[in-house]
Amino acid sequence: MKYTEQVSNKLNELLKKNYDAEAGYKQAAENVKNSQLKSYFENRAKDRYDFGHQLKNEIKSFGQEPDKGTSISGDAHRFWMNIKSKFVANDEEAMLEEAIRGEKAFVENYNEIINETNLPPSTSSVLKTQKDNVESALKDVKSLEIVA
Repeated sequence: MKYTEQVSNKLNELLKKNYDAEAGYKQAAENVKNSQLKSYFENRAKDRYDFGHQLKNEIKSFGQEPDKGTSISGDAHRFWMNIKSKFVANDEEAMLEEAIRGEKAFVENYNEIINETNLPPSTSSVLKTQKDNVESALKDVKSLEIVA
């Protein structure tokens, strides 16, 4: 497999995870009543939408085709989150916990790609900026735990 294909495959995996996160955040925003949490989830969904477009552009710059749609595991996770929110006494707290877990996993995903691969400067810059945004969102979501 060529280097460009290897990098594109990793970026496509990250792209699918961004699709998953976007859909999960949209679902969370629909299920919370607290306006601060709703706003937080809506903003994270928008970020993931933007991240997806940036990743698509990077993938195309390698002459590869971006994946479309969410992953099966992401769909299953959102299904579980939806079921869990119906049965947990504090829906908003459960969704917030899932958001924290997801953000931590995202930071790990970004670090793996950034540290493992000798990336072109443009790709490295996009990934580092997105990772920084996720880390900032993680700090924000932790401060919202008090609200939930």
